[in-house]
Amino acid sequence: MNHGVMVRFLPPRSLGKFLVCASSCAQRAHMKVLVTGGAGFIGSHTVLEILSDGHEVTVVDNMYNASPEALKRVQKLTGKEVTFSEVDLLDVPGLEAIFAAKQYDAVVHFAGLKAVGESVAKPLLYYENNITGTVNLLHAMGGAEPPCKNIVFSSSATVYGDPASVPVTESFPTSATNPYGRTKLFIEHILKDVHKSDASWNIILLRYFNPVGAHPSGMIGEDPKGIPNNLMPYIQQVAVGKRPHLAVFGDDYPTADGTGVRDYIHVRAQIPRIAQLSPWRHNPLTTSTSTPLSQVVDLAKGHLAALKKLASGPGCVTYNLGTGVGYSVLDMLKAYSKACGKELAYEMAPRRPGDVAVVYADPAHAANELGWTAERNLEQMCEDSWRWISANPNGFN
Repeated sequence: MNHGVMVRFLPPRSLGKFLVCASSCAQRAHMKVLVTGGAGFIGSHTVLEILSDGHEVTVVDNMYNASPEALKRVQKLTGKEVTFSEVDLLDVPGLEAIFAAKQYDAVVHFAGLKAVGESVAKPLLYYENNITGTVNLLHAMGGAEPPCKNIVFSSSATVYGDPASVPVTESFPTSATNPYGRTKLFIEHILKDVHKSDASWNIILLRYFNPVGAHPSGMIGEDPKGIPNNLMPYIQQVAVGKRPHLAVFGDDYPTADGTGVRDYIHVRAQIPRIAQLSPWRHNPLTTSTSTPLSQVVDLAKGHLAALKKLASGPGCVTYNLGTGVGYSVLDMLKAYSKACGKELAYEMAPRRPGDVAVVYADPAHAANELGWTAERNLEQMCEDSWRWISANPNGFN
């Protein structure tokens, strides 16, 4: 593992139909953004959006469940250089070296383990990795010279536990039904306490549900290592014949078909609409207008919109990102069967510990303050996912 070593992937000359014009980006003020977990599924799509919007990105990732090939393809799609450092957030000296090497305007924090079932079996691994890693990151940010006190945290709708009603809003009570969810909830409390102790911190907590889909080029998508822990990548592997069937955990929930219902959100990154930023001598995130971005769609763009929201000095705020529509496991399976043109086999299995029956979000707050709206339906999510996995049946390998 190359702790603290910076690797730059140089952009190719030919960039294809998804090229974003570098000259247009040069006309805009830009931020220097550190993205933890930026080589992963959501992270790589978000890095693409941030780069395409004219900003500079450094990715920190330990490659536990990611591939450097994802960043190379992001670079090919954008025509922009990515700075990458293979550092674990538990590596304090390596993390401090990253902040000593460059001044950052903001951090987008994705890095963390994320499988509910695994967290139940290995709770100490999750508490150490997710919580201690975040505390180390905050120490490194605050201890930098000058300090970096702007952060977008990739939280989860799992912090709502088993809600009494749906859709959930940001004002709903929080709880957790599994160790993974508790790490997200504890980190939210830590971040709120950091802001309470020092109001110069600007913190945005993004709570979202199940990210699915892939970039429309089919060049980047979800590529978990080992047996997938999430629904969509498992279905992908069934669709390409790598696994015989999908195990559906629970058919006795109080839902229309007995299977769990979730809010799925498209990770898809589009060629962005150009948004003009203006620098401010003390905070390069500050914009010249309070008008939010319009027509901001998908999860990656939601993170970009949150990154820009930091410019207004919001303090510590929370937003749900989601479609506001719940789909069952069997709904997902049916939609994917349609996308790939064949019926996918499945078998029913007992419920898993820590799962809940129904949860989906009310994203109105994000629409009002971030200008963010999810527009892609389940069929479109599955179509993009199938485009990715059919072109890359072995992922990035």
